[in-house]
Amino acid sequence: MASHLRNVTLLTPDSAVRFGADIRIEEGRVVQIGDALSPLPGDEVIDARGALCLPGLVNSHNHSPLMIVRGMVEDKGFAPAYTPGVPQGHWLSDEDSLALSRLGVMEMLCAGATTIVDYYRCPEALAQAADDFGLRAIIGGRVMDMDTAALAQGRFERDAALGEATLKAALDVQAKWDGRGRITTMLAPHAPDSCSRDMFREIAALAAQSGKQVHTHLSQSQMEVDQLRAREGLTPTEFLDDLGLLNADLIAAHCIFMSDSDIARFGAARGIVAHAPIGNASFGAAAPIKALRDAGARITICTDTKSADMFEAMRMAIASARWRAGMSFDLDAAEVFGWATTSPAAALKGHAATGRIEVGGPADLILLDPDAPNLRPVIDGFGILAHSGSAANVTDVMVEGEWLVRDRRPTRMDMGAVVAEAQKVAEKLWARARAA
Repeated sequence: MASHLRNVTLLTPDSAVRFGADIRIEEGRVVQIGDALSPLPGDEVIDARGALCLPGLVNSHNHSPLMIVRGMVEDKGFAPAYTPGVPQGHWLSDEDSLALSRLGVMEMLCAGATTIVDYYRCPEALAQAADDFGLRAIIGGRVMDMDTAALAQGRFERDAALGEATLKAALDVQAKWDGRGRITTMLAPHAPDSCSRDMFREIAALAAQSGKQVHTHLSQSQMEVDQLRAREGLTPTEFLDDLGLLNADLIAAHCIFMSDSDIARFGAARGIVAHAPIGNASFGAAAPIKALRDAGARITICTDTKSADMFEAMRMAIASARWRAGMSFDLDAAEVFGWATTSPAAALKGHAATGRIEVGGPADLILLDPDAPNLRPVIDGFGILAHSGSAANVTDVMVEGEWLVRDRRPTRMDMGAVVAEAQKVAEKLWARARAA
């Protein structure tokens, strides 16, 4: 069925706000944008009542099962894998991972993300959850060969069997899911400190052979930097460069504890930053994002599972950049909106998203509540979104012409059942953590 959206307030990264626009969609693509278009017979006509209409957001780094520690780990440590006293990833069964992934994916979708990057252990569950809800997803299996239980105690002990098992799971999910539905895959070593040089060499060889992008954490803690200097005599950035992985196909999350030399090296390689300003700020850190941008890095925005609210992430990206670099207004709402739409759509491989709403392009779009007082007044559009918008404003989400969220409820899965199942899993695993 063709869809005809009437009376939207259209905002795209490349143009000024357009009031009173109509959008016509056929076979998953935008076929017409204009003023007061006439619907064709059989069109589903939707009066948007002036609602802001945006391209679907691209959330570039997540671990959806880690919803289990949200609201808890922030007061304990910087990341669950390195924090004692919280449920650990290696405790999760496939069934646990699926229940938690469904919650995480559902939240991201209902918050306006039409394309996500998601990687963790049990990657089959991540792919299944994304497929259940219908959004575009780039999935990876979390590969690591440092003992996960020891990591939570601050010890780095190689576990070759773990490395073999996690790499096998990652390759299995590629073989089964790559190109299936709206799913594609990537290679996802956890981090330079949690993977040995031999493991990264294997990842580099696979990337060269397959053309897959490599997605990892990089310089997310001072502990990681110290560990790499002790183990390799290099910074994490220098280590990846030494392995041939510092290139335009590297997606690196966080990039906080970087020297000036690291920043220049990463920028010269045209690496991709998955900027996680909410999670970074929660443990008192801010990435040198303006310096990375100015050095040539490509910047994308993510929520990293702490929240699915990309509007909050845009706002925090601006605030943290101004704090880190000193009061400066050369990073603004329009640019950061691009970091959540066109920049990741262009930087990430394998999906069909563009981060735009344009004739001939895929119909990936979201509608915001036309009655929300925090979204008024609309002047240039970008400012009200980045400085005042909220995931709670998202009412409807479309991917490839299919409504995946209507009136704030997912169309393919029962929201209440997903929440209840994830709550059961979380209570069980938190009870285990407290008893440990």
